[in-house]
Amino acid sequence: MAKKIAVLVRDRQDEALRMSLGITLLEDTIDVYVLDRPVVESEQNMTNIGTMKEMGIGLYTNFVGNGSLEYVSTRDIARRLAGYDHILPY
Repeated sequence: MAKKIAVLVRDRQDEALRMSLGITLLEDTIDVYVLDRPVVESEQNMTNIGTMKEMGIGLYTNFVGNGSLEYVSTRDIARRLAGYDHILPY
């Protein structure tokens, strides 16, 4: 049975985004939340984000300046987290 997983990204964005792609091999539903910071626009991060979008992974942020990610308020993120089977803070 597929699980619903949230990945909370703050530090080490490149590693967190890469790891988020890696866990898609399990065929679970993955949503990624970049919290409190702008996305570092490195080549690796942009490639990972592009791949996630192609795969239909949910990409969200509570930071207004992250134009390529869907904005969700911190309060709404907290409400959403109750619906996940696993939450991975990174």
